[in-house]
Amino acid sequence: MMIFITVLMLNVWAISADDVLSPNINIIEDQGKIKSIETIMESLETEMEQLRTENKELTATVTEQKGNIRELRDEMNKKNEEISNLSSQVEELRKENRGREIAFSASLVESGDKYIGPFSTHFTITYKNVFTNIGNAYNPTTGVFTAPLKGAYMFRVSIYGHGPTPATVSIIKNGEIVVSAYQYQPQGALSSSNGVVLILEVGDVVYVRLKAGRRIYDNENNHSTFSGFLLFPLK
Repeated sequence: MMIFITVLMLNVWAISADDVLSPNINIIEDQGKIKSIETIMESLETEMEQLRTENKELTATVTEQKGNIRELRDEMNKKNEEISNLSSQVEELRKENRGREIAFSASLVESGDKYIGPFSTHFTITYKNVFTNIGNAYNPTTGVFTAPLKGAYMFRVSIYGHGPTPATVSIIKNGEIVVSAYQYQPQGALSSSNGVVLILEVGDVVYVRLKAGRRIYDNENNHSTFSGFLLFPLK
């Protein structure tokens, strides 16, 4: 009986040992795998933390850039508004000055060459070769400039001739001599010029008059000229 019990106990011990040892071996392997997984997870968590940090930095940078872009946009809007205001002011000034653009310049002859004078009386010169006539205040048929508005005007005359006949002209305002250009010598070329600033009322006239007994000359080189322009209007 004792022998049977002893054999039975040995069999039970053998069975329990087989059943128990096999699970123990699997647990050890699983524990190794778990540790490996834990290591991978820790590595992933570290990478994720780095990514979170980078994401925060990028978010801060983007937010800062958005602020800069917003400031630039506001500044551009202000500049565009200033430009628009300046454009409006320039257009208003153009409208105001549209009737104040007055300037002319002309020479004696349109082609060839020609002497003017001498005459027994004073002679109003007509400068027919018009270079510029902004505002059409100069009349090339009569040689007379008529002021379209009150203002300060600049006028200039240049003359050319040949001796022995003297060359003398005067800038005339409303029939009165203002300044003259004169040159004389027994022979050879003669040249002279003069200019003046005049205050003109609307309708005042300015022209160039050749003195009696004098003569001037011109050709395609445009030696003898008459010019004038508005410096600024006056109230």
